[in-house]
Amino acid sequence: MEAAAPHSPAEPGSVQIVVTSPEQMRELGRRLAKLLRAGDLLMLSGELGAGKTTLTRGLGEGLGVRGAVTSPTFVIARVHPSLGDGPPLVHVDAYRLSGGLDEMEDLDLDVSLPDSVVVVEWGEGKVEELTEDRLQVVIHRAVGDTTDEVRQMTVTGLGERWAEADLSVLAA
Repeated sequence: MEAAAPHSPAEPGSVQIVVTSPEQMRELGRRLAKLLRAGDLLMLSGELGAGKTTLTRGLGEGLGVRGAVTSPTFVIARVHPSLGDGPPLVHVDAYRLSGGLDEMEDLDLDVSLPDSVVVVEWGEGKVEELTEDRLQVVIHRAVGDTTDEVRQMTVTGLGERWAEADLSVLAA
């Protein structure tokens, strides 16, 4: 993994990363887990097959949670309890949810958030109202008929929680 040369200047509080394999994506998730604590919200964006669930699988490994982290597309959300003293991982796939926060409220994420690390795939326009403090992870991949494993990622910390965080450790 390497820091990407940005096409345009990165936003303050952002880091750009190039990932070239699924294993590197999982390793990035494991490194990212070291920065996380209960109450953190991550919003993952990217095309189908971009690596959102692979990144979350690495997060689960890094957080030391129970159960295989798989895409919650059809169940909408899965809770993975911690095997140690860390926070549980709540993994949400909002792809099939058409409503905004109203539909998300049925999942009680506002109740889970203070005690968990909550990861929401496809959460744009749906979970921003839960907290001003969140990490936005945007994953870009080549679109079309390609076997290209290269992913261009931008990780941006928003809010007071992430104002002083050194996200550059993710590109190491």
